[in-house]
Amino acid sequence: MSKKLSKADFGKGIRALLANPIELERAVQENPAAVVRELTHTVAMLPLEQIKANPFQPRTEFDHQALQELADSIRIHGLIQPITVRRLHEHAYQLISGERRLRACQMAGLTEIPAYIRIANDQQMLEMALIENIHRQDLNAIEIAISYQRLKEECNLTDEQLSERVGKQRSTITNYLRLLKLPADIQQAIKNGSITMGHARALAGITDIAFQLSLFRQILEEDLSVRAVEQIIAKHQTERPGNKARTQKFMPDALRDIRDRFSAFFGTKVDLRRNDKGKGQLIIKFNSDAELNRLLDIITEDQH
Repeated sequence: MSKKLSKADFGKGIRALLANPIELERAVQENPAAVVRELTHTVAMLPLEQIKANPFQPRTEFDHQALQELADSIRIHGLIQPITVRRLHEHAYQLISGERRLRACQMAGLTEIPAYIRIANDQQMLEMALIENIHRQDLNAIEIAISYQRLKEECNLTDEQLSERVGKQRSTITNYLRLLKLPADIQQAIKNGSITMGHARALAGITDIAFQLSLFRQILEEDLSVRAVEQIIAKHQTERPGNKARTQKFMPDALRDIRDRFSAFFGTKVDLRRNDKGKGQLIIKFNSDAELNRLLDIITEDQH
């Protein structure tokens, strides 16, 4: 009779289990919750050639220039946010989320990629494990943001459902998710503690990438406080000519949350502008006729 795997066995041997189909199957049968829990925060390096595309991937068009920029960043910094795959067998995995990252890694010439691995029929356990993982004390802000993103993408949770599951306000979750849109070197600085979450939040509110990176370097060189950073941003926005909307210091969290919800719904960048009297504009951006038609399809489908 085989010995039952202990919790310590999972912690020490999860990578060995992944390479051993028989042992992995036995572990899943004996203690599936423990396997899923370990896999949620275990990053494996997988050969790109072993990862198959998801046939149900709804997104088929990607901006080539944006992909090239991501590929260039990956060559320098590596991939900060791992993709997620489902294990088919020992040498085959199917992509669940992260096709844009996968394509950029291919363009960058990588032969292997960091990935979270899921097993079949683990949806509910995955959700529980990720929520448990978020409440660990040793996570940095980027790791928390990645966990929030995984809950949204892999567990199909809306912002409201995610807020209820983790017991956090939607604005708090939105602030974390915005960190994943920062340039890779800023994300790396958050991970290693070179800048604080306060610095990161202020930098994430800047749309001018050149100014964002310049201010980031200034923070490191001059050891600026969060308050000093906010004052520099406010002065920069006030001094920019020809745009009244940018004279406001910061967009309130409630409005930022609304803007980000529109952006998530349409899958593209959305600008929200509002004055003190409640009047404003909602601008939905697109880069091609194909993307415009995709937006029209979303609106049309939502009316049925």
